[in-house]
Parts: sequence; C-alpha cells; structure tokens
Amino acid sequence: MLPTITVDVGTTSVKLCLFDASGDPRATARLATPTTEDRWGEVYDLAELAAGIDRFVLALDADDRATVRRIAITGVGESGGLVRGDMSLASPMILWHDHRGSDYLNRLDARERRRVYEVTGLPINANYGLSKVAWAVAHADDAGDAQWLNVAEYLAGTLTGDRWSEYSLASRTMALDLVERRWSAEIVGLVGLDTSLFPPLRAAAEGSAITADAARRLGLDEVMVHVAGHDHMVGGAGADLRPGELLNSTGTTEGLLFVGQRPRLDEAAAAAKLANGIDCAGEGFTLFASIPTGGSAFATLQSMLSLSADELTACVDDLARRYARGALDLDTVPLVLPQFRGSPPPDKNAAARGVVAGVRSDTTTADIVLGCFLGMALQFRDVLGLFDRPVERVKVIGPAAVNPLWLQLKADLLGVALSVSRFPEVVSRGAQALASGEVVPWARSEPREVEVDPRNAERVAAWAASVGPRWEHLKATPW
Repeated sequence: MLPTITVDVGTTSVKLCLFDASGDPRATARLATPTTEDRWGEVYDLAELAAGIDRFVLALDADDRATVRRIAITGVGESGGLVRGDMSLASPMILWHDHRGSDYLNRLDARERRRVYEVTGLPINANYGLSKVAWAVAHADDAGDAQWLNVAEYLAGTLTGDRWSEYSLASRTMALDLVERRWSAEIVGLVGLDTSLFPPLRAAAEGSAITADAARRLGLDEVMVHVAGHDHMVGGAGADLRPGELLNSTGTTEGLLFVGQRPRLDEAAAAAKLANGIDCAGEGFTLFASIPTGGSAFATLQSMLSLSADELTACVDDLARRYARGALDLDTVPLVLPQFRGSPPPDKNAAARGVVAGVRSDTTTADIVLGCFLGMALQFRDVLGLFDRPVERVKVIGPAAVNPLWLQLKADLLGVALSVSRFPEVVSRGAQALASGEVVPWARSEPREVEVDPRNAERVAAWAASVGPRWEHLKATPW
C-alpha cells in the first residue's frame, strides 16, 4: 500500500495515524474531538481540529514525512456545513446528532416520507444532512456559492482547494438518489433546496493533489488527499467485509453493517428504519443500523456509579471471569434498557432515555454494570433481527474488542461465534487501503474467535425469555 496519513474524526476523539507501505502504523495519536457552542447547540471547533492535525503531522520524523503519498480522511457520517468556494464557512460545521433542522422534516406528509425512503433509502430523521442543509441556508448571512460538505470533506478541501462529496458520505445526507447515484432534485426540493448546494461526487479512490502551500506548511512532498468515507463503511473496507458477513463496528455508538449488490427499499426495511447507502468504492450498497449507546455506555456507567475508568474496567473483567465460571445469578440482576442516548431502530427516538427496573435492597454496583451489558446485548439482538437475514460471520472492531463481558454475552445470546479484531485501528487502515486502491485481508486485523459457551448460552437464553415481557414493556415507555 501507499504510505498514508489517516485522519478519523469520531464523536469523542480524532484518531491520527501514519501507516507505512506494509500497512503497519508508524505513529498514532488521539485528541479529543474539539467542539464549541453556538446559539443552537454544539458545533465543531474547526480551527482547533485543523491545528491538532497539523501538530501530529509536524511531529512526525522528517524521513517518515518524506515517504507519505496519501492523506485519507474519514469520519462520522451526518455532520457538515456550508462551505464557499474559497473554503470559508457560510454556516457552522454541525455535529451528526444535532437536530436543529428537524422542523423542515416535520412538515413532510406521509406520501413524501415514503418517497424519501424509496429514493434515498433512508428513513426520515433529523440526524441526516438534508434538514441541516435547509437550516444552514436559512440562517446563512451570505451563502454565495456555498455547498454542503461533511467535516471530512471540508478538511480535504482545506488541503486541496477542491470541494467534492464521497459516495458513502453523500448517501448519509438524505439528498442522494441511491440507485441513480446522483443528487435528487425531487427530494431536496421537498425542503425548498436545489441540487446546486451539493458538490460533485467521487469514490474514495479519487483524490486531489495537496496544494503547494499546504505541502510546505506540513513539510510534505507530492501527496494526494482522499475522502475515504463514512467511518463505519470505511471500517467495512478495513475488515474486508463480504456479503453474508456482519460488521459490528463499535465506538461511541454501535453500528451493524451489511454489504451487497442491491439496496433494500421494501416496506419492511422502511418500517424497520434500516439505512441504505453506497459503499466507499461507489459501486456496491450498504445496509446499516446504528444503536446510539455503544462504547459511550462506559462514560454513563462511570458517571452514574461514581467509578473511575480503571475501577469500571476491573469490574467488567471480574464479571467476565465469574460469568465464564457460571457464578452469576442472572435472575437477580436489574433489567437495564440502555437508551442513554436515544433509542435504536425501529423507533429511532432521540428523546428516549434509559430505564433500570428490578432494583432490590441488595443490588450492587456490579449488578448494575452486568445489567447494562446484558441490556446492550438484548438491544443488539433486537436490531439485528430487523435485517431478517442469516449471518455467516460477525466481525467486531472498535472498543468492544477489549471488553470480554460484552463480547461473550453477545456471542452467547446470538448463538454465533464472533471474529474480533486485535488491531485497534481497523477504520484507519481501511482508509489507507481505499486511498491506495487495495484490499486489506481480515487476517491483517489479527482476529481472535469468541466461541459460544453452550452452557452459558442456554442460561442467557432462559434469562432473555424470562425478562422478555418486561423488556418489551420498557421499550414501550412513552417519552
């Protein structure tokens, strides 16, 4: 592969790596995703984001910098802002979970909502870019020639002077005709917009040359800059995801991703609110569902139970050992609906919140932690069931890979072994592969197998059946 600097803009942190020609990391760093506040909520602090990337590149050994041939940028899929041709901003760079444009979607009637899914493959939701674009246009002082760019696309634009939209990110805007692979005048017209607000489309392999000024500033030679795509889909590339396999991509949220040669636009998929998309190569299709609570559950548990990160990790490890020995009484554990950041499909209600039921006078901190991860496994099983397709293999990437309790509960509840990456930066190496036009074999992620424990699988199945009515009752809690 080509030596590559990768930038992965996540919800919580920005991952920065330098990969050599063998696909091995030469340098890595993380910085907290920089944000600030405007009148409507939280937005990216772009000056600090750019400065953090510059600091990483300039801190690299000069000999390593001289080898770099690609910069590949990936990130969360629904963030963005209006960017003029000179790369100045006509709006804030809005975070993916921001709903400031929701009123533009609330005006759509049932027929229009059905049509949006038929064309874009996405359920109506203010997370997606379209309503944010409408809001940004309405609040821009002087939009001029501004176009909507995802945060990864914006960063690429500041390095190249070019504006473009990568296919997997474009398919998260709710403005793209999925089958025709072009911006939909019909759909953007529903919120009073024009397709001129959206830039030309490119696959991840199509980059632009870094400007001479940016190259001098960063001490780089001739480098091509690529937008690798939506982070979960780039993770699929890094995991060499094949049809019939499920990618369980864990981060702040938890993603479930399938790939295939055709989209699913039927009524069942629409009712389940499954999100169709285009892969990073711009050729195949993706089918995706996101669970709002993933790795972020750690921060919630730490805050709620007044635990340090080390204390929580120790608690999880101890629970995993006791679970493996069959030394946990699941029937005494509180039932936790872990909707700490909203509910997953088919409801996708950002206002939904978590519920803890069955607390007793002898309930312990460890019981709450175990209940949370049992609830996350139940929630995962529910969302996986929406796809209504067999799973030949589950590939797991991200922070869940180092959580033995979360992994084993999931394997036992699903009755499916998990293939778990030991390599921590699958998304970043996927970005390198896409920018290099190559494929990374899954074996490069050094996977380990988490097998189903037949005895515990039977116990967890019995527990799940016993709490089933209460689980459905908690999910029906009005918000």
